[in-house]
Parts: sequence; structure tokens; C-alpha cells
Amino acid sequence: MILPALLLFIVLVPEQAFAQCAMCRAVLESGENTSVAEGINNGIVYLMAIPYILVGALGYFIYRKMKA
Repeated sequence: MILPALLLFIVLVPEQAFAQCAMCRAVLESGENTSVAEGINNGIVYLMAIPYILVGALGYFIYRKMKA
């Protein structure tokens, strides 16, 4: 039940998924090169997603092992 609600939240509020710290945003938005800002933002999202994916996979395998 929580997974569909989480996916719906991510779809409806995409700005929150691409958040940055205030200092990074201020430094990157002050320059004229927006492709650098986009690259930094994508890197932050990539680094943030990996631990969640690993914990989710571990939880799935534990759940599957307990179910069997």
C-alpha cells in the first residue's frame, strides 16, 4: 500500500526529487552555465538513490527468505 502512495507522490511532486542543498544551488545558479548545474543535480540524485536501492533489495531478499 505504501509503495503506490510513494510512487504517486513522486509523480505529482517531481521538483522535490531534484532538490539540492542551498549552497550548491546558490553557487550554480549564479553562473551562466546551466548545464553544469544540471550535471551536479543529476549526480546528487544518483548518489542519493543508490543506498535506497540497496536497502530495498536487501529488504526484499529478507522478506522472500522469511516467506519461504
